[in-house]
Amino acid sequence: MDDSQIARVLGSVRTIAVVGCSRSIDKDAYKVPEYLQRHGYRIIPINPLTAQVLGEKSYKTASDVKDKADMVVVFRPSEEVLQVVQDVLKMEYKPKLIWMQLGIQNAEAAKLAEENGIQVVQNKCIKIEHQRLVG
Repeated sequence: MDDSQIARVLGSVRTIAVVGCSRSIDKDAYKVPEYLQRHGYRIIPINPLTAQVLGEKSYKTASDVKDKADMVVVFRPSEEVLQVVQDVLKMEYKPKLIWMQLGIQNAEAAKLAEENGIQVVQNKCIKIEHQRLVG
């Protein structure tokens, strides 16, 4: 995706599921969703180890989410992303985009998502891109 496509997506989504959302305030997996929440996005945390993050109910897996998420942001190691995408494909409402955070890439997972009509961004920080393109 080029900058204009990313800016358009960031301007159109409202609800973001975050796989690997952390309750530890010094981790990027907390700081980034917290930033997005402060900028008007609803966050749906996905973390099997906690019941709540950022004041929102946390789910064990993406497939457990019953609300509509426009986007899924992934804070998991690259080798776990294929399983994440498989879980996302079981969601009641299919998101528009799967966003793999900075340092996270998985070609097989990206191909599976795209074959199922979900756009993919890999190896980019959504917070940095939001600050740069949306402000």
